[in-house]
Amino acid sequence: MTDKATIRSSTWSLILTPAIVTLAVTLLRLYGELQHWAKPWFSNAPGGGSAIVGISWLPFLLGPYFAMRLASTGSRPAGNLKTIGIGLLGVVTVIGGAFVAFSPPYGLPKLIAGLLLMAAGTLLQFYPWPSLAKTLLAYGYAARIPVAVVMFFAMRGNWGTHYDGLPPGYAGPTTLWKEFTYIGLIPQLIFWVGFTVTIGAFIGGIVTAAARRRLEAAPAGARAQG
Repeated sequence: MTDKATIRSSTWSLILTPAIVTLAVTLLRLYGELQHWAKPWFSNAPGGGSAIVGISWLPFLLGPYFAMRLASTGSRPAGNLKTIGIGLLGVVTVIGGAFVAFSPPYGLPKLIAGLLLMAAGTLLQFYPWPSLAKTLLAYGYAARIPVAVVMFFAMRGNWGTHYDGLPPGYAGPTTLWKEFTYIGLIPQLIFWVGFTVTIGAFIGGIVTAAARRRLEAAPAGARAQG
């Protein structure tokens, strides 16, 4: 098995259980909304209505989880402060890009500019800690592709869930595929993946910095290549 294949296998083994748990939460949320289960646990409001049952808060937990797992095997960042600083910059850039792309007035130039900002914020995380960024990126897609699939079918069938609810004041495309691309596919596979990577890197950097002495005292395992 090549080094690249080994790294890929290690990444997928690391994210497998979190990805399964995330999928289970997504399906539970969908079922709860279809059954109109009570707030604050579930909400059918566009955007999710800050429902407790959801997956957007998981990167706050999984970023540190992945970071500590990687650091314990010897795959550590170029610098903890660098990881934290670039992580914070990435969070601001991704959220700012989303504001540019998805706030009115809608238009293709704004969308492209916003997408470039979100992509830049995400790619920045590969500089201080490549192995963590790769892991978070893989997890982000494993988490968000199922959501995009659910959104497509919800929008096609008008299920009345937050997955097919239009944002307030929405004035973008209205045909199914264009609407799905604009409020489903692009946000899920670019913004939310970028959010996962940057938040995970930022919080993961803080946690590993706090645990630096314990990690340095522990015997390093097989070094994972970033």
